[in-house]
Amino acid sequence: MEIKRDSYLQQLISYRFDGLVKIITGIRRCGKSYLLKNIYRDYLLHNGVKGEQIITIGLDLAKDIKFRNPLLLSSYVREKVEGSKEEFYIFVDEIQMSDEVANPYNEYGKKITFYDALNDLRSLSNLDVYVTGSNSKMLSSDILTEFRGRSDEIRVHPLSFAEYYSIVGGDKNEAFDDYAFYGGMPLVLSRPNDAAKMNYLKSLFTEVYIKDIVERKKIERQDVLEQILDLLCSSIGSLTNPTKIADTLKSKHTAGVSANTIRAYIGHLEDAFLFSESKRYDVKGKSYFDSPNKYYSEDIGLRNARIGFRQQEMTHIMENIIYNELINRQFSVDVGVVYARTVNQNGNSVRTPREIDFVVTSGGKKTYIQSAYAMPTEEKMEAELHPFALTGDSFPKIVVRKDIGKRWYDENGILNIGLTDFLLDKELI
Repeated sequence: MEIKRDSYLQQLISYRFDGLVKIITGIRRCGKSYLLKNIYRDYLLHNGVKGEQIITIGLDLAKDIKFRNPLLLSSYVREKVEGSKEEFYIFVDEIQMSDEVANPYNEYGKKITFYDALNDLRSLSNLDVYVTGSNSKMLSSDILTEFRGRSDEIRVHPLSFAEYYSIVGGDKNEAFDDYAFYGGMPLVLSRPNDAAKMNYLKSLFTEVYIKDIVERKKIERQDVLEQILDLLCSSIGSLTNPTKIADTLKSKHTAGVSANTIRAYIGHLEDAFLFSESKRYDVKGKSYFDSPNKYYSEDIGLRNARIGFRQQEMTHIMENIIYNELINRQFSVDVGVVYARTVNQNGNSVRTPREIDFVVTSGGKKTYIQSAYAMPTEEKMEAELHPFALTGDSFPKIVVRKDIGKRWYDENGILNIGLTDFLLDKELI
């Protein structure tokens, strides 16, 4: 079974031999290695590149463990490439496993890292450099300073619903129900039954993600890390912050955990691409709030597995899936806040915040989106749609619903669209 990841393939093709290092990032087991070593490699082979021109190194493999030394990696590749008239490609998998080593020419100087090796290899005009990695701090924010515009980042996510449906086919609603339960981690599709799928997703946390974070970040309180993980999984789409989580842990008799520790641990979960933070944005004031914010799981199946496939509240699951779809499409996504005038119990007029689920921006274009499982009554419809009227602008407004089939516009120009229709229409926004 071959899963096509066409949008990522096209990015790789567009960056081919552009003189920059291609950094392919994303949560572990989401298909980064398959994209590079199978899909992109097949593309190159079908377009005239010979197999011996593609050098593949996996730093997570025992046979390549020596190349965790960046000096050995650079030397090995140079021997193969330097002086040749042919063009070469180097694929380095799981680059975050590279070691720091002493500078052999200055024992007191700065250590040699994989940044040095990649910059060295990038200087070879007949070599195109590609790496994959699963740590955002090492491979995203640090790259901004270490490479200073000398790299391209391709962020890979678990399967979108469109990618998932292209494999399973059949009834769209039935496919979505399975997707909302098991998510889009690619290997789930190859598991033979429900029990195997559940066990695989659960094992990713115990055998891969938690171990990776604990070892790499030298976590002293794994129990706290796991409790934070459970709380974030249970509260996707809900407003929270480190102080609120600290209070919750205190109520569960988890003593001695500060808000700063929780903030650091949440940061580790984000660095591992397990969660994304969506900040609250004052639509009219055009400013961000410090807190609270929302956290969404990178894959809804992983989230479901972590909490034992118990909390299946479709409103929050649907919101998380829509958020992930928007991020997949490379939009900037915030939680919108607008204000209505209401009368309090003392009869005074007060400003009351109202929420727009997603403020979606790309360049100068903005779109407002509400996620609504169903709007069966006038009261529910008013609650969902009124925040749109409070924006005071004419940017497009969309309500994504689970309870309708065909799309239609209401008298205020708001697009009502079914959930699967939204997820499969890449050109909508």
